[in-house]
Amino acid sequence: MLINTAADPALAWQETALCAQAGPEFFFPAPGSSTREAKQLCNACEGREACLEYALANDERFGVWGGLSEKERDRLRRTGRD
Repeated sequence: MLINTAADPALAWQETALCAQAGPEFFFPAPGSSTREAKQLCNACEGREACLEYALANDERFGVWGGLSEKERDRLRRTGRD
């Protein structure tokens, strides 16, 4: 599903996100697989914070978003955001 970022400026970060250059399997690895490479790419992306905010606001439960895994985002939700 494509999102019209022109209609929603809050999603403009998706147009320049580094993840757009990698396949979804990179950010949604098989259970037990490493997320290290995805996190490294996220940490180099200028849209990382907006991506993380999107994932938290939309309750994204799978994959690496904003440099955090599912477990890390869940922990962040439970402890509260800074």
